[in-house]
Amino acid sequence: MKILIVDDEKDVEMLFRQKFRREIRNGSLELVFAFSGADALNILEETDPPKVVYVFSDINMPGMTGLELLEKIKTKFPQINVSMISAYGDSDNYNKALTSGAKGFFTKPIDFESLKKEIQSLMG
Repeated sequence: MKILIVDDEKDVEMLFRQKFRREIRNGSLELVFAFSGADALNILEETDPPKVVYVFSDINMPGMTGLELLEKIKTKFPQINVSMISAYGDSDNYNKALTSGAKGFFTKPIDFESLKKEIQSLMG
């Protein structure tokens, strides 16, 4: 299963690779990283349909915000599940994310156990 993580902070990649080491090694997960909303859309548009089945995006990014990215993904690729992440558990972003079609909402620091459960539920 291919997952796209979108965050302008580059150290996030190391963290995710560490937390999902076992899943990556056994081939059940493939992680792809984008450091902006525009990068994320380019990755999704590489194949038709996209190979990515789940997008995990930060809300607060320079340029295109995570919420803008969420709307674009849901318009172009309604089949892709998207969860949002924010450093702030504010209810405005939470409500906007869920009404825009986000599957989940996580706050930093990320609870990787809950994230793994969400990903496993998508794997069936």
